[in-house]
Amino acid sequence: MSKFGMVAKFTAKPGQRDALAEILLEAADALQSFENCEMYIVHTSETEADTLWVTEVWSNPEAHKASLSLEETKAAIQRAMPLIAGVESTPLKPVGGKGLH
Repeated sequence: MSKFGMVAKFTAKPGQRDALAEILLEAADALQSFENCEMYIVHTSETEADTLWVTEVWSNPEAHKASLSLEETKAAIQRAMPLIAGVESTPLKPVGGKGLH
């Protein structure tokens, strides 16, 4: 399996979590037609008021890289940057499980 996964922790600037979540959800909507994106889920933290998590699964690493050159993605990144205090991401290699084909 050559799939590519990513888990990213976004720390929003104080009071900006919901605005950042909206931008990330818009990005998720824009990826609906990008067939190589198999999963893009935005989560809020129940224990950290300014934290969002994004989990992603792509058909391959190249698909993820290609998504970063989409105009919609570039625009979302530009809008999100002023709201972000920090980002930590971990690339992963999905090996199987429920919902993963």
